[in-house]
Amino acid sequence: MLNHHLVLLYRNFIRSKGYFLINLIGLATGLACTLMIYLWVVDEVSKNKFHQKIDRLYQVMEHQQYADEIMTTTSTPGLLAETLKSEIPEIEHAATTTWVNAYTLSIEDHNVKAKGFHVGKDYFNIFSYSLLQGTTDQVLEDKYSMVISKALAIKLFGTEQDVVGKSVELQHEKTFKVTGVFDDITNASSYQFDFVLNFEEFKDENEWVLQWGNNGPSTFITLYPGSNAESVSEKIADFIKKREEDSHVTLFLAPFADRYLKGSYANGTQAGGRIEYVRLFSIIAVFILFIACINFMNLSTARASKKAKEVGIKKAIGAQRGSLIFQYLTESVLTSLLSMLVAIAVVWLLLPQFNLITDKQIVFTITPSLLIGMVLITVLTGLLAGSYPALFLSGFMPAKVLKGEVCGTWGELWARKGLVVFQFFLSVVLIVSVIVIYKQINYVQSKNLGYTKEQLIRFPIEGKVEKSLSTFLQEVNTMPGIVRASSMSHSFLGRNNNTSGLNWEGKNPEDLILFENVRVNHGALETMGIELAEGRFFSDAPADTTKIIFNEAAIRIMNLENPIGSVIRLWDEYDLEIIGVVKDFHFQSLHDVVNPMFIVYQPSNTWNIIVRLEAGKEKETLVSLTDYYAQFNPGFSLEYSFQDDDYSKLYASEQRVATLAGYFAGFAVLISCLGLFALAAFTAERRIKEIGIRKALGCSSLRIVVLLSADFTKMVLISIFFGLPVGYYFLSGWLERFAFHVELEISYFVWAGILALLITWITIASQAIKAARVNPVDCLKDE
Repeated sequence: MLNHHLVLLYRNFIRSKGYFLINLIGLATGLACTLMIYLWVVDEVSKNKFHQKIDRLYQVMEHQQYADEIMTTTSTPGLLAETLKSEIPEIEHAATTTWVNAYTLSIEDHNVKAKGFHVGKDYFNIFSYSLLQGTTDQVLEDKYSMVISKALAIKLFGTEQDVVGKSVELQHEKTFKVTGVFDDITNASSYQFDFVLNFEEFKDENEWVLQWGNNGPSTFITLYPGSNAESVSEKIADFIKKREEDSHVTLFLAPFADRYLKGSYANGTQAGGRIEYVRLFSIIAVFILFIACINFMNLSTARASKKAKEVGIKKAIGAQRGSLIFQYLTESVLTSLLSMLVAIAVVWLLLPQFNLITDKQIVFTITPSLLIGMVLITVLTGLLAGSYPALFLSGFMPAKVLKGEVCGTWGELWARKGLVVFQFFLSVVLIVSVIVIYKQINYVQSKNLGYTKEQLIRFPIEGKVEKSLSTFLQEVNTMPGIVRASSMSHSFLGRNNNTSGLNWEGKNPEDLILFENVRVNHGALETMGIELAEGRFFSDAPADTTKIIFNEAAIRIMNLENPIGSVIRLWDEYDLEIIGVVKDFHFQSLHDVVNPMFIVYQPSNTWNIIVRLEAGKEKETLVSLTDYYAQFNPGFSLEYSFQDDDYSKLYASEQRVATLAGYFAGFAVLISCLGLFALAAFTAERRIKEIGIRKALGCSSLRIVVLLSADFTKMVLISIFFGLPVGYYFLSGWLERFAFHVELEISYFVWAGILALLITWITIASQAIKAARVNPVDCLKDE
């Protein structure tokens, strides 16, 4: 029987090459899109899952209660990890980690820039980064130990072999001994770094981490097998409140397996994250596959009259309906199999470009799970695409079809129209979504942030620059092509340092208000292009270390009517006079509102050099600056970044979503158009004699084109009518993720509808015009 079905499939292909190829291309395109999304989703959901203790690995996080919100953060006190391990019996291992920074590592005159951070001794007992040299219990025993990656070992020493015991200089200041080598970290990890140092060494240089009232590092733990995470979370909830008077912090455990996908919190509640995009693209994959299946159903049922006599004869000689259903489902599954083979070839060819768009390193290898997934998708697609045609064709009555009467024409017609409507309904939703997503991305990229991000570069303060900051800035400010240079603590790309330790006259003592804390050098605010609302900026006078500047958001929440000259108290230690108020500017992404901020004059506590370049002279100015930096700061390389580029990276995930959504929407529309084209061709073919009679009676070609296009236009209009409100509903929810966003203007939806109609008319135009130009004599000569 299978051989018989294969012969029939081949004959159908020979008899109707065009329709078969349209089915094949439509299904292959749908399957290729689905397969690519599947690979992307698998990569996302498998992130960090390689850690052996992932089912009992947790990050300790904080809910901080303030006057108007609960802020959830990964920052914790530096003493938390070791104290938890000593007092909570369910905790097996605990480690503190700082933040990854770029450092200069040196072997004599050989300098290498690498990313590293400080971690607790239990780090390699918690996380399964494979050690090639050294053991997990010993590599971080010494305070001045350094564990490096295989790639970094090769950069430093030319080999990864026998490097344990060798010395490496950090920032040309301190010497560390290599105690271990770990295998290069793959893309399966959301944490990427080249080396780690012992957190004990960090504590020596940063005494603030020894105070329970200060946050900064992150804390990770593993529980003993069988321990209940919820009970441990309840046990540690008030851990800091018992050690810090007036603390407003509640601790809780967050499964590390969820941190990558579910990293967003709103007012103390988990509120999405990357998991939203996983769900979004999973839905898009189902949409695209369903659209491709609809094509198959429509073309098969539309061509029912071509197979009617075949079905009638088979039934007349004793064929059962079940065998006919099996035949057509087999044909459908085999077509789906051929489509999957084509799809695999397409994915293999396009995967490098797909990785470039998604910033991933997905490798297309046929694993058992992937093979099972492809088989399931192939079979389900074949069964779904072939189910309605099989049931429809096998239901023909032999007596009627052999007389030329195809039964069920009204049911078939309405089913086919319904499928076309649903197909374009999905396409319309995707089209309007792409329009709005691109509008929002353009909005966040072009919105005035309250400072000028163009021609502005930033690089870290290190080496001799740190010791002679004033001299360095003085020279840089005299260089041709440089408008102004200064230094500051912030990058203005997120929250870096905040406190609730401010008091002022009229403040409610019960209110806890979180302020962002920015330290600047003389001229930093002017270099950024930040505008004054009232008062003045800092001068370079030492007296300005007792002054403070707020943003407008802070003044509003403090309810100060005449702030200039008012005195506030910081941390119950310093009295600072308000000398200025700057206009609100965005120092976070547009996902967040502008939060209260204060700015103080502390040149010694700045970490970044900021330089404003003269427009049109960036290239030659950067060459001069790089040369001067190498002379002034020997042993260090100038690694700068443009502020506008760094700002764009805040929306990298949205930008990738916009790009991918655009591609997949395009494929969905393409698949829909393939089916529409074939249906238009078949409709014109079936109505050819009607067209001949109409033309013989004087009907114009234009009237024929309108006649043939009318049904399809009505179906697409119905799709637009239902699709646009659904698109509005989902897009409203997506835009709510941004504190600042575009408004859902009616024009976006009008253009989406017009685009859908234009695509429809263009698709069916060639077939309608071809039919309208037919010669009536050729149509009617057999009558």
